[in-house]
Amino acid sequence: MTTSEKHWKGNADALLGVVASAILLAMMLLTVVDVVARYVFSRPLRGAFEITELMLLVLIFAGLPLVSFADEHAVMDFIDRLLGPRGQGWLERAVQLVNAGFMFLLTWLVWRKADRIWAYRDATDVLRIVYGPFVYFMAVTLALACVIHLYKVVERR
Repeated sequence: MTTSEKHWKGNADALLGVVASAILLAMMLLTVVDVVARYVFSRPLRGAFEITELMLLVLIFAGLPLVSFADEHAVMDFIDRLLGPRGQGWLERAVQLVNAGFMFLLTWLVWRKADRIWAYRDATDVLRIVYGPFVYFMAVTLALACVIHLYKVVERR
């Protein structure tokens, strides 16, 4: 990894770490307030479950490109031991290419789904929050992960 990549990754880690922490804190506070309001005052927060679901979606998909960039996906390395350094390099590139292909396929499918959701103006039941922007966000983060995997296919190590 070059110095500029390390710098970019360090900044991205810091920014995403702060954002993830803020989202998790907000989810925790929302849950605590909802539970207290539900059991102490018999008045649960309206739409708390919907907001928690949407925050979880943002948290997971915002982290996907970072996981792809850091090569922190779950892996099985039993084949690596059988290959030499050159074979490992080819295998890694092949795996990155397959990952990019899957991310592209998922991007395409999720974007199509987002178009349908946006056309129908689907929204949450209680608060009527429109789903469309969230599903487009999912597609964009999948596309970014695809680009990262494609970059890893051609980068020189």
